[in-house]
Amino acid sequence: QVQLVESGGGLVQAGDSLTLSCAASGRAFSIYGVGWFRQAPGKEREFVATIGVAGRSPNYADAVKGRFTASRDNAKNTVYLQMNSLKPEDTAVYYCAARKYTAGSSPDMYNYWGQGTQVTVSS
Repeated sequence: QVQLVESGGGLVQAGDSLTLSCAASGRAFSIYGVGWFRQAPGKEREFVATIGVAGRSPNYADAVKGRFTASRDNAKNTVYLQMNSLKPEDTAVYYCAARKYTAGSSPDMYNYWGQGTQVTVSS
Protein backbone atom coordinates (compact mmCIF):
# COMPACT_ATOMS: atom_id res chain seq x y z
CA GLN A 1 0.00 0.00 0.00
CA VAL A 2 1.28 3.46 -0.93
CA GLN A 3 -0.07 6.84 0.06
CA LEU A 4 0.84 9.83 -2.08
CA VAL A 5 0.72 13.52 -1.17
CA GLU A 6 1.42 16.25 -3.72
CA SER A 7 2.60 19.71 -2.80
CA GLY A 8 4.17 22.74 -4.40
CA GLY A 9 1.33 24.08 -6.48
CA GLY A 10 0.39 27.72 -6.56
CA LEU A 11 -0.38 30.81 -8.58
CA VAL A 12 2.40 32.00 -10.86
CA GLN A 13 2.83 34.17 -13.92
CA ALA A 14 3.56 32.93 -17.40
CA GLY A 15 7.25 32.16 -17.79
CA ASP A 16 7.74 31.33 -14.12
CA SER A 17 8.81 28.01 -12.65
CA LEU A 18 7.39 25.67 -10.04
CA THR A 19 8.50 22.39 -8.58
CA LEU A 20 5.87 19.90 -7.51
CA SER A 21 6.64 17.19 -5.02
CA CYS A 22 4.97 13.85 -4.55
CA ALA A 23 5.80 12.34 -1.18
CA ALA A 24 5.09 8.66 -0.67
CA SER A 25 4.56 6.68 2.46
CA GLY A 26 4.64 2.96 2.58
CA ARG A 27 7.19 0.32 1.89
CA ALA A 28 9.56 -0.06 -1.00
CA PHE A 29 8.55 3.03 -2.93
CA SER A 30 11.66 2.59 -5.04
CA ILE A 31 10.00 -0.27 -6.93
CA TYR A 32 7.09 1.89 -8.03
CA GLY A 33 6.90 3.70 -11.30
CA VAL A 34 5.32 7.15 -11.03
CA GLY A 35 3.24 9.16 -13.41
CA TRP A 36 2.27 12.80 -13.35
CA PHE A 37 -1.12 13.77 -14.75
CA ARG A 38 -3.15 16.94 -14.85
CA GLN A 39 -6.77 17.86 -15.21
CA ALA A 40 -8.09 21.24 -16.22
CA PRO A 41 -11.72 22.23 -15.59
CA GLY A 42 -14.03 20.54 -18.06
CA LYS A 43 -11.26 18.42 -19.54
CA GLU A 44 -10.14 14.83 -19.27
CA ARG A 45 -7.21 13.90 -17.07
CA GLU A 46 -4.12 13.94 -19.26
CA PHE A 47 -0.67 12.48 -19.11
CA VAL A 48 2.19 14.84 -18.27
CA ALA A 49 5.25 12.74 -17.42
CA THR A 50 6.43 9.44 -16.09
CA ILE A 51 9.52 8.30 -14.30
CA GLY A 52 10.46 4.71 -13.85
CA VAL A 53 11.96 2.74 -11.01
CA ALA A 54 15.27 4.22 -9.88
CA GLY A 55 14.65 7.27 -12.06
CA ARG A 56 14.95 5.43 -15.35
CA SER A 57 13.28 6.32 -18.59
CA PRO A 58 11.51 9.61 -17.95
CA ASN A 59 8.90 10.24 -20.58
CA TYR A 60 6.98 13.42 -21.35
CA ALA A 61 3.89 14.56 -23.12
CA ASP A 62 4.65 16.65 -26.20
CA ALA A 63 2.99 19.67 -24.60
CA VAL A 64 5.57 19.80 -21.81
CA LYS A 65 8.65 18.28 -23.42
CA GLY A 66 11.66 20.51 -22.97
CA ARG A 67 9.98 22.50 -20.18
CA PHE A 68 9.17 19.90 -17.50
CA THR A 69 11.55 17.46 -15.84
CA ALA A 70 10.59 14.51 -13.67
CA SER A 71 13.02 13.18 -11.11
CA ARG A 72 12.98 11.13 -7.95
CA ASP A 73 14.88 10.73 -4.72
CA ASN A 74 14.16 7.25 -3.45
CA ALA A 75 16.01 7.92 -0.20
CA LYS A 76 13.35 10.55 0.52
CA ASN A 77 10.47 8.61 -1.03
CA THR A 78 9.75 11.64 -3.15
CA VAL A 79 9.20 12.31 -6.83
CA TYR A 80 9.49 15.78 -8.31
CA LEU A 81 8.16 17.60 -11.32
CA GLN A 82 10.21 20.65 -12.21
CA MET A 83 8.11 22.93 -14.40
CA ASN A 84 9.81 25.77 -16.28
CA SER A 85 8.51 28.36 -18.73
CA LEU A 86 4.98 27.84 -17.51
CA LYS A 87 2.12 28.81 -19.79
CA PRO A 88 -1.52 29.62 -19.01
CA GLU A 89 -2.51 26.34 -20.69
CA ASP A 90 -0.56 24.49 -17.98
CA THR A 91 -3.22 25.56 -15.49
CA ALA A 92 -4.72 22.42 -13.94
CA VAL A 93 -4.82 20.20 -10.90
CA TYR A 94 -1.70 18.06 -10.99
CA TYR A 95 -1.73 14.51 -9.69
CA CYS A 96 0.95 11.94 -9.09
CA ALA A 97 0.17 8.25 -9.37
CA ALA A 98 2.12 5.09 -8.64
CA ARG A 99 2.21 1.55 -9.85
CA LYS A 100 4.55 -1.31 -9.02
CA TYR A 101 7.52 -1.84 -11.32
CA THR A 102 6.38 0.14 -14.36
CA ALA A 103 5.07 3.51 -15.42
CA GLY A 104 3.06 4.53 -18.44
CA SER A 105 0.94 7.25 -19.96
CA SER A 106 -2.49 5.78 -19.27
CA PRO A 107 -4.08 6.80 -15.98
CA ASP A 108 -5.95 3.48 -15.92
CA MET A 109 -2.77 1.55 -15.17
CA TYR A 110 -2.13 3.21 -11.82
CA ASN A 111 -3.25 1.84 -8.49
CA TYR A 112 -2.44 4.74 -6.20
CA TRP A 113 -3.20 8.44 -6.56
CA GLY A 114 -2.54 11.57 -4.60
CA GLN A 115 -5.18 14.20 -3.90
CA GLY A 116 -3.77 16.71 -6.38
CA THR A 117 -2.27 20.16 -6.18
CA GLN A 118 -3.55 23.20 -8.06
CA VAL A 119 -1.28 25.03 -10.48
CA THR A 120 -2.58 28.29 -11.90
CA VAL A 121 -0.59 30.24 -14.48
CA SER A 122 -1.72 33.77 -15.23
CA SER A 123 -0.94 35.52 -18.49
